[in-house]
Amino acid sequence: MEHAHHGYIENKDAYLNRLKRIEGQARGLQKMVEDEKYCIDILTQISAMTSALESVALGLLDEHLNHCVLHAAQRGGPEADQKIKEASLAIARLVRS
Repeated sequence: MEHAHHGYIENKDAYLNRLKRIEGQARGLQKMVEDEKYCIDILTQISAMTSALESVALGLLDEHLNHCVLHAAQRGGPEADQKIKEASLAIARLVRS
């Protein structure tokens, strides 16, 4: 049986680098609060971090749709229904956040 892998594997290093930068942003935000920086400056950085996380999420979602969901749909059956339902729920969570 072929080894299954996730759609993002080819871009794993890029995702890890982006997440490490986001982690650095989070530490920067903590320092800003510790140093009692101006509220609007902190909110601006939170907005930038949120945008960065959303970008990662949309990239992962796109890869999931184009790999996991596509392959399941091509095979058909209950796995296809499950993958489509998972994708729909993930999209709903992203839209609500």
